[in-house]
Amino acid sequence: MPPSLTSRVVELPLRHAWTIARGTSTSKRNVIVELRSGEHVGLGEAAPNVRYQESAETVLEALRTLESALSGDLRWYRDASEAVQEALPGNGAAKAALDIAVHDLAGKALGAPLHRLFGIDPARMPITSFSIGIDEPETLARKVREAEPYPVLKVKLGADRVREVFGAVRAVTPKVIRVDANEAWRPEEALQHIEWLATQGVELVEQPLPAADVEGAKWLRARSPLPLVADESLIRASDVPRLAEGFHGINVKLQKAGGIHETLRIIDVARACGLKVMIGCMVETSVGIAAAAHLGPLADWLDLDGNLLISADPYRGHPVVQGRIQLGEGPGLGVEPVTGA
Repeated sequence: MPPSLTSRVVELPLRHAWTIARGTSTSKRNVIVELRSGEHVGLGEAAPNVRYQESAETVLEALRTLESALSGDLRWYRDASEAVQEALPGNGAAKAALDIAVHDLAGKALGAPLHRLFGIDPARMPITSFSIGIDEPETLARKVREAEPYPVLKVKLGADRVREVFGAVRAVTPKVIRVDANEAWRPEEALQHIEWLATQGVELVEQPLPAADVEGAKWLRARSPLPLVADESLIRASDVPRLAEGFHGINVKLQKAGGIHETLRIIDVARACGLKVMIGCMVETSVGIAAAAHLGPLADWLDLDGNLLISADPYRGHPVVQGRIQLGEGPGLGVEPVTGA
């Protein structure tokens, strides 16, 4: 009997208004899926992003097509994941939701957490960063104080007020800071910003230029005093080889890639190309974050804080202790719903 799929939209209010170079939001509309087969239910999550022409509505529409790709015994999760990837072009968030649910279901059926299915040692988990959106100086200082438990910060910067925004954060913390420009700069100004940021104790800079500016990325990589990490420039594994000329590393997100299966492929190709790896996220509940966290020990850097940015997570996942996600031994994702959420 084929598995049955149900899906629902969840409204996720944010702790703070979230401002990056592309705009501001106060909540996110994600889609939670439940994939039932026999006595087990697999959870998955889609976190659609307008940057990739996705919304909760496009996810729901895509899921109606993707569901038909699933048949047979989902313990053979690799075959199921391949079928999902091939069923529809694009629609990374919808694919991610179904792919995550397939893996959660398989882990529950086999009685093992995902990191054990993949042979990944949770003791090798890197520290995750905690993100600080663009804001006014006094609000930035308050956000930094609230982020005290997290030893690494990621600061969002836009096209304007670069030194003011970053300076407001650096003025109140000596912590390691990573910077994410979300495509806001052009090559010459990017180099000026990066040269200054290199004097401010910044570890790396993420996506300084628009994804389409391939030649600009090559020019900037040859001159940058800091490592450059591709985010919006990367969707699938086939994108990775060309990125090696313009970046030192990649930020792979399950929601862009279409789930766990393609993320693992991207990591393998990145290593073959000599690139470092960050595993990142969108604003997600503990369902989506747990899926990425089980792969966390494969990365050099982590940015898995999406569930920490929402004010009411409807799921309970894996705790963060001194900046490290502590994976449990529950089967599959190891995530449970919060009672009454």
